[in-house]
Amino acid sequence: MFPRNAWYVACTPDEIDGKPLGRQICGEKMVFYRGEGGKVAAVEDFCPHRGAPLSLGFVRDGHLVCGYHGLQMGCDGKAVAMPGQRVRGFPCIRSYAVEERYGFIWVWPGDRALADPATIHHLEWAENPEWAYGGGLYHIGCDYRLMIDNLMDLTHETYVHASSIGQKEIDEAPVTTKVEGEQVVTSRFMENIMPPPFWQAALRGNGLADDVPVDRWQICRFNAPSHVMIEVGVAHAGKGGYHADPAHKASSIVVDFITPETETSHWYFWGMARNFKPDDAALTETIRAGQGRIFSEDRAMLELQQQNILRHPERKLLMLNIDAGGVQSRRVIDAWLARERAGEAAA
Repeated sequence: MFPRNAWYVACTPDEIDGKPLGRQICGEKMVFYRGEGGKVAAVEDFCPHRGAPLSLGFVRDGHLVCGYHGLQMGCDGKAVAMPGQRVRGFPCIRSYAVEERYGFIWVWPGDRALADPATIHHLEWAENPEWAYGGGLYHIGCDYRLMIDNLMDLTHETYVHASSIGQKEIDEAPVTTKVEGEQVVTSRFMENIMPPPFWQAALRGNGLADDVPVDRWQICRFNAPSHVMIEVGVAHAGKGGYHADPAHKASSIVVDFITPETETSHWYFWGMARNFKPDDAALTETIRAGQGRIFSEDRAMLELQQQNILRHPERKLLMLNIDAGGVQSRRVIDAWLARERAGEAAA
């Protein structure tokens, strides 16, 4: 259901400040912590002594100490020491490939020998001082693919987010979907419309008039296994739209990292990166708070959608032209899964 030989965002650095973090990813119970030298580590959340969750323990001298009987584990999943006991014969637990990059901690749930940090999705905005980022984390009770469907078709904004980013012109604008290798791109452009409340605030934040017509764009990019980056923005009408000079527009990248937990739940790392007024911390927080409210509306809809689907497994969902982005993204995921199954069969 979800590719395992892939990099997923597991957590943010602040989540493991001074203590281990237990998190289930792709069905695997893991514990994340800082080992020797402050380097991030991840091992199976299972003490080989009595099966207690290691995430309930603590870190001492770079070792993960079980909170039940004090067994110390190394970052490689091997027992290091235990009060009054010899641990040489203790069984190892699984360790995972992890990487700290771009302000996130990434994990590879699959075959560690295949994990190449160079394949982590590049985030230009995370390294560029001309950009600012603010975001958060939601736990959402639905199949991660339903979230991908949601993000690759923004028609729902008119209805789910009517008070913030929704407007009828979204429904009326044609959607273009294309596949570029393993990336799926959907785009929608709207011309000479009035900005909705969220974008009025963004225009004001960038020192621009918020009561004049604008050109608006939405460009959604899915990258396997489950990342969606959405270029969004508005520019004063007649100034070039998407290609307008920065002096006439407010634009951002909606950041969406969707990490499967189980078949019907996922971790949703959301945020927005912008390249105007990057040093304005108050503006970053205002946008982050507004975006958080918007995504909470998605969460409510998606969780109820998942419950309906589970109640009616016999019902086939319709696929319309607006669903093309989600359909194509699922095809990419299915191709990844097929390659993994083929590799397992060959082994």
